[in-house]
Amino acid sequence: MNLSNTVSASEIRWQMVCQASDLVADSGVVVWHEGEQVALFYLPGQGRELYAVGNRDPRSGANIIGRGLVGSLGATVVVAAPLYKQHFCLQNGNCLEDPTQRLPVWPVRIRGMTVELGQRLR
Repeated sequence: MNLSNTVSASEIRWQMVCQASDLVADSGVVVWHEGEQVALFYLPGQGRELYAVGNRDPRSGANIIGRGLVGSLGATVVVAAPLYKQHFCLQNGNCLEDPTQRLPVWPVRIRGMTVELGQRLR
């Protein structure tokens, strides 16, 4: 998992948010973490398997990103927001159509039978 160039794995405080069995392959599930809804996307067989981004759509303000469709645009793994269909990169949260929109991202990992989130990266 590529966390960030500025944060090492040893510096992250991890917190369990759900069981690995709660994840749905090729889809999103939403968890509550430190006062925010976080959408987890489990994409087995695609290199990096797990992504964590904010569930709040910055354009509509609705908490719906976890219901978006996942796919790829070129080499970029994305989620399409359900209402306005803008695409967000799951690795860094950037909107491909509008650079003023972005989702917060968290380091995420599966450890044993649990899913853990670290502190928000931005």
